[in-house]
Amino acid sequence: MNRTHQQILQLALPAIVTNITVPLLGLVDSAIVGHMGSAVYIGAVAVGAMVFNLVYWVFGFLRMGTSGLTAQARGRRDMAGAGALLRRSATVSLAIAALIVALQWPLRELMLWFIAPTPDVRPLAVAYYNIVVWGAPAVLGLYSLTGWFIGMQNTRLPMLVSILQNMVNIVASLCLVYGLGWRIEGVAVGTLVAQYAGFLVAGALLWRYYRKPLRLHRTAAAAPAGGGGASFAAFFRVNRDIFLRTLCLVAVNLYFTAAGARQGATVLAVNTLLMQLYLLFSYVMDGFAYAGEALGGRYWGAQNRDAFRDVVRRLFHWGAAMTLLFTMVYVLGGMPFLRLLTDEPSVVEASRQYVWWAYLIPAAGVAAFVWDGIFIGITATRGMLLSSAVATLVFFLSVLLLLPALANHALWLAQLLYLATRGTVQTAYYVRHCLPS
Repeated sequence: MNRTHQQILQLALPAIVTNITVPLLGLVDSAIVGHMGSAVYIGAVAVGAMVFNLVYWVFGFLRMGTSGLTAQARGRRDMAGAGALLRRSATVSLAIAALIVALQWPLRELMLWFIAPTPDVRPLAVAYYNIVVWGAPAVLGLYSLTGWFIGMQNTRLPMLVSILQNMVNIVASLCLVYGLGWRIEGVAVGTLVAQYAGFLVAGALLWRYYRKPLRLHRTAAAAPAGGGGASFAAFFRVNRDIFLRTLCLVAVNLYFTAAGARQGATVLAVNTLLMQLYLLFSYVMDGFAYAGEALGGRYWGAQNRDAFRDVVRRLFHWGAAMTLLFTMVYVLGGMPFLRLLTDEPSVVEASRQYVWWAYLIPAAGVAAFVWDGIFIGITATRGMLLSSAVATLVFFLSVLLLLPALANHALWLAQLLYLATRGTVQTAYYVRHCLPS
């Protein structure tokens, strides 16, 4: 096998495992409360999880910005710059976390007003939130550590941390709920314990594997170090672009969900189930995107243009292979998969007229996923922001023009156009601004 292919797989496979295990934290909580004897417990955990998913998703730039800049520093063999980046990222992460904790009450009220849970669910969701919000330092701190590990070409450590978090969450939640009878509070504390366990283990792994090179080069950390040891201004520029780009993604996904909900419970259920097919593909492609971040950033920082071009080419080879594979799987197994997720006859029947949109997800989204990883690695974040802004405009214009006539089909068409536009604009941006000479 080609050496670049091997490097991509060595980085992508652990990242894919990590991506697949992340949702298990929420699934474990849902499974435990699902046996408490009332649907309100399920609703409370769902609402609480949604609040934190929205909040933490917005701050995903803490991972992405750190990984790209760190990969470039490593490519230049600039461990002083890489260490400085880790300290800066951790400082920003903990500052934001402190702000979340300090403003937890207005943030809670704003998010619950937006989600509008029913009166019987709200007090339980509040109880869940009031405990889990204290995990913000661990969650955001882990974002910085994960991004730094990826930038250092190591996706195995985040995988180990993710697996450990799930094990701790399962054991802690089961003991607290069924051993001590803490109900919703037990689930929340179990999640909190798992978050800090992951953060502390990641810190221990950092100390175990990187303390010597970081300590060795720390004396040079104050010196200018180009992109890797970039100033706070450059660090914030990269993260600002990713932050604004994330807001575009949040706007599209929230509107997609809300517009589906306005068409009734059945359509909302169908869209929710079909989005699982989208998420499954994204989990796998994000693994290859992480490889793009690490290898692309490394060779870009080292100014090894031939190796960089080879990484880009090989990543798109893997993207094409995954597109073909997932398209075939969805065509052959899409409906059986949906029937596995639900046995509600009305939802299964309604899914038949929309499932074919899921067949097109891989082809529409593959370029966007691959380019995201490459652009993060070379910190071409302005291109990411531009592509997302244009794609968001396309999405909302498509919905505005087509929704009255096509109803839910318009939402799915707009979603696919959104994905395809991101990939198209990023391709054009790469050719114009980033293509190595």
